Order: sequence, then C-alpha cells, then structure tokens
Amino acid sequence: MGLAHRMSSLVMMAVLIAVGKAEAQVPRERDAGRIREKIDKSVRDEMTRLWYPRAVEREKGGFHQTFGRDWSALPDTNRFLVYQARMVWTAAEFAEFPGAPRDAFVAHALHGVDFLDHVMRDREHGGFHWVLAPNGEVDPMLGDEKHVYGTSFALHAAARAYRATKDPKALRVATDAFDWLETKAHDVEHGGYFEAISREGRPLVTYGPNSPPGKRTDRLNVYRGFKSMNSHIHLLEAVAEFHRAAPTSLTEKRLRELLEVVRDKIAVEPGALNLYLTRDWRAVPAHDSFGHDIETAYLLVDAAEALGTPDDPKTWKMAGMLVDHALDWGWDDQYGGFYDKGEAFAGQAFDTKKVWWTQAEGLNALLLMHRHFGKETDRYWQAFLKQWDFIDKYMIDHEHGGWFAETTKEGKLLGDGRKAQQWKANYHTGRAMMNVVKMLDEERDR
Repeated sequence: MGLAHRMSSLVMMAVLIAVGKAEAQVPRERDAGRIREKIDKSVRDEMTRLWYPRAVEREKGGFHQTFGRDWSALPDTNRFLVYQARMVWTAAEFAEFPGAPRDAFVAHALHGVDFLDHVMRDREHGGFHWVLAPNGEVDPMLGDEKHVYGTSFALHAAARAYRATKDPKALRVATDAFDWLETKAHDVEHGGYFEAISREGRPLVTYGPNSPPGKRTDRLNVYRGFKSMNSHIHLLEAVAEFHRAAPTSLTEKRLRELLEVVRDKIAVEPGALNLYLTRDWRAVPAHDSFGHDIETAYLLVDAAEALGTPDDPKTWKMAGMLVDHALDWGWDDQYGGFYDKGEAFAGQAFDTKKVWWTQAEGLNALLLMHRHFGKETDRYWQAFLKQWDFIDKYMIDHEHGGWFAETTKEGKLLGDGRKAQQWKANYHTGRAMMNVVKMLDEERDR
C-alpha cells in the first residue's frame, strides 16, 4: 500500500470515528431529554395530585400516613415522627422547584411544621416524640424512648421549611432540634451521637445482663450504647440542611465532624458502609446495604457543598467508591436496579428484592457520578439509563400513580402495592426526581 493510500485511509478512519462520536452523542441527548420530561411529569403528578393535598390532615394536623394501592386512605395506627418530618421536607423542597405552585406548598410545609411543633414536640421534657398514638397522645404501649434518627428528620424538615418560607416558627423548631441533639445526645469524647435517649433526655447506653435481646435494642434494633450508620448519615444531611439555613461556627463544626465520621470511619474501602459500630467507632460485623451506600455517596457530596468545598477530592473519592462498589456487587445488569443486601465482596447479593427508596437513591447517585466522572467513563450514564428503565417499567404504578414499595429482581410486585405507610413517604422519590430534573437541566444548559 502506497503512502498516499495509507494517508487517505487514516483520514477516512478519523472521519468515521468523529462521525461515530457525534452520532453517539445524539442518542445521549435524546435519551436525556426524553427521560427528563418523563421524570419531571412524574414528580409533578406525585406532588400535586397524589400526595398533596390528599395527605394533609386538616382537623388532626400533620399528614395521613397510610394509603392503599389506589390511594384510598386506610386507618393510621400511629403518628410517626420520621414520616411527618419527611412530608414537611418534601413539601418545602417542592415549593422551590421550578414551576411548582409555591404558595400551596409553602402552606403544606408550614402545616407540617405546626404539627411537629405542637404535637410531636415533647413539651414536658423537650425534644421530639418518636411515635404517638393516632390521637397524638403518648401511648405506654408504644413506649416513650426518643431517638436521634427521628430528631434528625425533625431538624432536616424544619430547616428546609425555614429556607423555603423564612417563617420564624420553622427556624425555632429547627433550632430546638439542633440544641436538643447538642445537649442530650452529642458524644463529646468520641464524636458523633448517642442514639437511644430516654424521654427525660438521658443517653441509654446499657442494658441489664439478663435482658432478653428485645430489651437490649433501641428503636432501630441496634444494641443500646452502639452507634449506627443509618442514624449518622441522616444526622449528616440534617446538620447540612441546618447549616445552610442558619450557619454558625457550631453548625460548621458539627457538620465537619459528621462528614469525617461518615466518610472516614463508617465508610471504608473498597466502598462499603459499616452498619453498626461501637461507641469509639470499631465496626461490628454486618451485611452491606447497597441502598445506603449509594444514598450516602450523595449525602457526602451534599455535605461538602454545604461546607463550601464542593470539589473536595477526598469526599468525591469515597462517594465514587461507594457507587462503584454497589455497581460491582449489588447491581442487576440484566434488568437494572440495585439489590437490597449482600456481602462486601462475596458474589451474588443474598437479598435480591428491589426496594423503592434504593432505586430512587440509585437514580440520583448515578447521574451525580456521571456529572462528575462522565468524561472518564460512561459506566454511570449507562447504568442510569437502565436504572430509569427498571423504575419506569416496574416501580411506578402507571394505573394509579406513585411508586410501589418492593418488587422481585425481575420486577414482579411484592406485597399489596400500598403507596404509603409510616416508613414510606415521598422523601426519597421526590428528592431523587427533583434532583435528576435539575441536573439534566443544568447539563443541557452548559
């Protein structure tokens, strides 16, 4: 082959590669636009038609907690702090979503803040009740132990409501929650927080030597005196939200402390979270929760942004490892979606059901990782496309609206399909869909 012919071939190859790259970008842009429109429509439908104002309890206050598959109201068995607070946070977040009916959602958020203030708050001993009877009264059958997990959501919700509304009551509720955590639960010696707290405000760190297992554990089924990943990742997001709303040197200090605890003690290479830890942060053996791994990746980045260090390489490194590890060991490459539980690195996940909040957090985290690492790899983008495809086909109820709670790995519905219960509000799905729409809009406008 002559030199001229070889040069012509090389030029032609370069042209074909360039055309191929250009053509490869078109489906990505087309896919992004199509998915963006579907998710935007879905989140607006959920917020304005399905959840609000349907769940707003005008007479009793707060939000109704139990809805069937067709969104018919079912009897509530309690009034649960976590659910009530999550409904406040999502309403406040949606109030500032582009094109949302702001006035209506400000009203929904403040309606919920009022319930946190007047019903869920313990006016006798301070802090917030974990759970009350359906009539809003303390019920001995439900117990009166408090927990920092629940209080973190009260802080998270009220702080977000204040940022959206500037209502002084919301700031007061948030400040009271932060102060209670600081004075009743902060572990001065080892950092982080004690978790189970008596109604009077005393950390519950011991149990009788002859106590049965059920009497040794707290509201999250963690042995008293131990610390958990679950409480501390949500304390991280709550303090980040409060630091945005009312920054002080103390909120900055606690946020940095929590970021370092979650990133450097709870999260470990190659990208997994220790679920349970001793008071001085020694890990207790447990499984790997893939949903918490990918959620924490987002919460670490969110906390770094709240501290004014959005490009912190140490935080992004751990966030990337958490998502990569979940893709390596907890990802269903056949159908899409993340499994529920597995080992750190021991083959197939042992619990392959797919849970609504895990799929929502996965959608959010995958696009976040693509935005940061997309020039290096298309792994996150391809997984994002498959993740949305699974959600759209199997997790979203296209007959009645809303997300199902659980499916099999193949997408077959598990359970009765009810849309809400005390642990299933709209916080994971609403946040994920709003974040994804915003990220896709920002990507388009670059």
